[in-house]
Amino acid sequence: MSTTDATEAVIEADPKLPIIRITRDFNATPAQLLRAHTDPDLYARWVGPNDMTTKIDYWDARTGGSWRFVNLRGGEEFAFHGSFHEVGDDRIVQTFTWEGMPEGVSLETLTFEELGNGRTRLHAQSLVDSFEARDGWLASGMEVGINDGYAKLDNLLTQGAI
Repeated sequence: MSTTDATEAVIEADPKLPIIRITRDFNATPAQLLRAHTDPDLYARWVGPNDMTTKIDYWDARTGGSWRFVNLRGGEEFAFHGSFHEVGDDRIVQTFTWEGMPEGVSLETLTFEELGNGRTRLHAQSLVDSFEARDGWLASGMEVGINDGYAKLDNLLTQGAI
């Protein structure tokens, strides 16, 4: 991926492991991206598709903490929860579970790579328990939520909210 402005994330399936890798550059520092992922008020403002709102149920963004949020669209609710296994200056390791499929726990690792000149590359990796589960995530339309969410995050960064 180049260091020019990218408006869409690169989403790739690993051919040998049930992993999804996402890469996206931001006009932000690693500290700003860390804050966007750990501050519940900020996270609720940018995560997910444009046609959904997010309500944080609880959020304890520290190593050993846990979280839960609900995405709302019309009368529909989609709840997610997980645990923060590690929250560091340039890395977050957490679990991620959609409550509609509680057996489908993903282990996620986010790293924030400083590129210089106020730019950071986000690397996200989601490890699921099978190729079938991985392919189901990819077929779910997840790219819409990812790209809509990151565009909202770009706007928050441009507005100086982070």
